[in-house]
Amino acid sequence: MSGPRIAPGGLRELGVPIWLLTRIAARVTKTAPPAIFTTLGRGRGLFWGWLFFASQLMPGGTLPRRETELVILRVATLRGCAYEFEHHVRIGRRAGVTAADVERIGIGAAAEGWQRNEQLLMEVTEELLATKDLGDGTWARLLAAYDDRTAIELLLLVGHYDMLATTLMTLRLEPDA
Repeated sequence: MSGPRIAPGGLRELGVPIWLLTRIAARVTKTAPPAIFTTLGRGRGLFWGWLFFASQLMPGGTLPRRETELVILRVATLRGCAYEFEHHVRIGRRAGVTAADVERIGIGAAAEGWQRNEQLLMEVTEELLATKDLGDGTWARLLAAYDDRTAIELLLLVGHYDMLATTLMTLRLEPDA
């Protein structure tokens, strides 16, 4: 099967509020209305719950935006989720993620040039996705760098974007034009 498994919704499938949100998002991202919204928006009430949760992590989290985007991009890379990756390369640019950062993200924690906390974030992301846990040493380093609230947020951020990658890939969403 080629193309998305569930077609992006229009005004009828999304309802006025979600449809308007997709138009605003298109202007912000300088793309067509984002397929993530036009597809997940078909779930209406579920969409709003997801969007509220997601917005508490990005852009509303305590982790600096640049660091948040680095984590999201590493999750997308490790999961092979082109939609998530391309969407957040665009968003990340506005948060200070450079082309060199994107190149390093492809390598991960072992790449040269990370700042100390950035390398730690790559290590945490890689370990969480590989083992669904953090070893005591990684956990201790995380708590030495961030407070409890931010550590919890980071775990949820990685888990959320892992879940989202699964959803986007299963729905076969292609990157936005």
